[in-house]
Amino acid sequence: MAAVTALRGSCRAAGRLVCIHRVRSCSSIRFIKSKYVCVFDKSALKFSHQQRLFRTSAVSCGQIVQFKLSDIGEGITEVTVKEWYIKEGDSVSQFDNICEVQSDKASVTITSRYDGIIRKLHYNLDEIACVGKPLVDIEIDASKGLASEEDVVETPPVSHEEHTHQEIKGLKTLATPAVRRLAMENNIKLSEVVGTGKDKRILKEDILNYLAKQTGAILPPSPKAEIMPPLPKSETVPAAPKDKARKIPVPVFRPIVFSGKDKTEPITGFHKTMVKTMSAALKIPHFGYSDEVDLTQLVQLREELKPLAQIRGVKLSFMPFFIKAASLGLLQYPILNASLDESCKNVTYKASHNIGVAMDTEQGLIVPNVKNVQVCSVFEIASELNRLKSLGSTGQLGTNDLTGGTFTLSNIGTVGGTYAKAVILPPEVAIGALGKIQVLPRFNGKGEVFKAQIMNVSWSADHRIIDGATMARFSNLWKSYLENPALMLLDLK
Repeated sequence: MAAVTALRGSCRAAGRLVCIHRVRSCSSIRFIKSKYVCVFDKSALKFSHQQRLFRTSAVSCGQIVQFKLSDIGEGITEVTVKEWYIKEGDSVSQFDNICEVQSDKASVTITSRYDGIIRKLHYNLDEIACVGKPLVDIEIDASKGLASEEDVVETPPVSHEEHTHQEIKGLKTLATPAVRRLAMENNIKLSEVVGTGKDKRILKEDILNYLAKQTGAILPPSPKAEIMPPLPKSETVPAAPKDKARKIPVPVFRPIVFSGKDKTEPITGFHKTMVKTMSAALKIPHFGYSDEVDLTQLVQLREELKPLAQIRGVKLSFMPFFIKAASLGLLQYPILNASLDESCKNVTYKASHNIGVAMDTEQGLIVPNVKNVQVCSVFEIASELNRLKSLGSTGQLGTNDLTGGTFTLSNIGTVGGTYAKAVILPPEVAIGALGKIQVLPRFNGKGEVFKAQIMNVSWSADHRIIDGATMARFSNLWKSYLENPALMLLDLK
């Protein structure tokens, strides 16, 4: 009885602090004073002088947290919001995708650090978001406390299930919790790893192989990795007939709308990177060197290897051969795989051959690079190129893919043209532009005319540290590897 009397006294005192409203249904009443929350069952709130039940509307105890855009790295201070995966009122959990942002270097998926409800989006699509400023407001349960106020960028969730999924722009990455933890410990994004398991599931070996490419370490071959022998002739994938007409690039036509008004728009994303890079390249004294390469033997070799690559799930183009031949040449002429400091007093010779490949995408020109080519086979380079092209076409390339390049090849021949004047990408000191392959008449050693597969190459080099003779000798060595692919076997490691 004493407890009931004390409870009624507390209720009368609290009545002077809060405004009591009628609602149709409520199971409890909450009085808030300062930081203390008192909850009373409605059955105890019957007063002797008033024969009716008082009810109140529930007072929310949620706390609004401003989810700020954290530092993405690489000196990035602002990004463009390209896609929202949530809207106001949606419930989110930790590691759920919040939005996709694009800097002038890469696209990044921002994930939630909290469990809660989205209350406000601070930006519309294509607006500029600044690092350190609020991105969204999330209402969280104050009783659970606050997590660190740092954003999580593409951090894989760890589930207690045997297999978990990570959804990235509609695509699911399959991996076990142990594999995800291994990726987290080594700061590896699962979206950048090619899975070799069932349904493209990422295995532990895939993480270790990816890590080896980043560090240059040579790992023993996995017992699961087996080289499949060629199929019998009756079962081989039919090769394209040699005499079929070459594909002619079809220009893309877009409907033309004449508005009669000038339009001004800001330079954003990868175009901003192009402005910065090309402005810096103007400080470099370029010199050019051009030559032609007879790829007749390489064309035949690729036709023989294409079915084997298809069996192993990899599309084999000419570019892996060009890249590997360039790496073998860089071993002999390391000055082409170097960088010059801003004061022009020191030259740094790069240990890794991170060879970039220029790609034309809807977002603009991007140059991802294949890491540690010096320790990769032609097949491994082809596999990595397939991954980079797949991510590049969907705008999912990470910062690691787009930075750290030491040498670049631009295959302008896929679009058309024979010769080009390539512009060096600082802090690199050399770049090569590859033209289209043409069938042209040439003379052999006996003076006989034969049909040759000819490709033109145009080199650009930094004349401050590279002389013409060095560039010519490198080009001749690179050319010899491609004209006689068997020679590469002598220098492969």
